[in-house]
Amino acid sequence: MTAAPLTYSVSARADSDGATMLAAGDDLPLETRWQPDAPSTHPGPAELLAGAFAACLLKNVARSSAMLPFAYDSVRVDVTMHRQDAPPRFTAIEYTLHLVTAEPAHRVELLHRNLQKFGTVYNTLAAVCEVSGTVTSTPPEG
Repeated sequence: MTAAPLTYSVSARADSDGATMLAAGDDLPLETRWQPDAPSTHPGPAELLAGAFAACLLKNVARSSAMLPFAYDSVRVDVTMHRQDAPPRFTAIEYTLHLVTAEPAHRVELLHRNLQKFGTVYNTLAAVCEVSGTVTSTPPEG
């Protein structure tokens, strides 16, 4: 039995005052102005894509936590995306996932393999550019 495909929708708008995106009931500010020398006050398309990648990793840590099970106290991910100008595209994504967990190293590696295998955003981006990353773990305090 095959599950029905999932769909996701957002709505975005821009005017002279700024831009917003309505996603999952939240109104998120966007940076869409073309002012190369002005500091950005909100995430633009590249940051949103990097954020979607980070959220995919975090969501799949939570998913794996329930399915493996895998116990952790907290998780943080740092994502860096590299782009080129001609043709304009992202060429690489690098990430470091930082876990606070008492799980042994082989279980942390199993979690990492699951993140790489089952992340929808991860796999979509990995199909079009190089994706590489590491997972570090530190034991909980106390």
